[in-house]
Amino acid sequence: MYNNMGTPAGVPQPPPSAQPNPFGNSFYGASSGLIRGGLGAYGEKILGSSSEYVQSNISRYFSDPQYYFQVNDQYVRNKLKVVLFPFFHRGHWTRISEPVGGRLSYKPPIFDINAPDLYIPFMAFGTYVVIAGFFLGLQGKFSPEALNWLFVKGLIGWFLQVALLKITLLSLGSGEAPLLDMVAYAGYTFTGLAIAVLGKILMSYSYYALMPWFCLCMGIFLVKTMKRVLFAEVRSYDSSRHHYLLILIALAQFPLFSWLGNISVNWLF
Repeated sequence: MYNNMGTPAGVPQPPPSAQPNPFGNSFYGASSGLIRGGLGAYGEKILGSSSEYVQSNISRYFSDPQYYFQVNDQYVRNKLKVVLFPFFHRGHWTRISEPVGGRLSYKPPIFDINAPDLYIPFMAFGTYVVIAGFFLGLQGKFSPEALNWLFVKGLIGWFLQVALLKITLLSLGSGEAPLLDMVAYAGYTFTGLAIAVLGKILMSYSYYALMPWFCLCMGIFLVKTMKRVLFAEVRSYDSSRHHYLLILIALAQFPLFSWLGNISVNWLF
């Protein structure tokens, strides 16, 4: 009925290490609550403001990558017609906007033919590299190293096109267009380029007709697109210079297409 200490069995005993402290619990509870509340509010304020700052600034130059892959078969067909045959595009070139969260946002490509996408540029770039490698194989010059050089050459051409578009906007004081938009617009270069290289394989003389045609079409497409960006989206431009810069974009397509269309082992030429 009793334990070794003489306390009746069944009676709860206090822990042996507990020490009476009338101020400890109250001080600990108050201080911990103050620390948790103060630091929590301060941290939430810092993290909240910083996340809003980062999100607002990133959204000025980047967009959600998933936005550029919301495509379907109908969009791809219609977009290829606009890129390869801009003369026959009878509709407007303005993107469709809609209010989202208290601010205007653009509809994704699946709902807007004028919206930029990254599906077609990536597919066209891969097709260009494969067709160019096949062309080297027909000439007996194919090698893994040559294919790597073609890949690097295509990336450099893509980068140069993006840089041309961004510099044009920056020179007009309108550099806030999302970077992924510029990457998408520049990537459409490889649609016509892949077809021109394929024509060189099927019928060598057709290359000399296809290449100037797609250079001209790409120039018109970019001029129409950049005019829309300058006038409708960025709303800041210098009327004394924007015509010359748009013409420069169109003329720059000819040396760029000629360089990328020249399939050889030496990627510099």
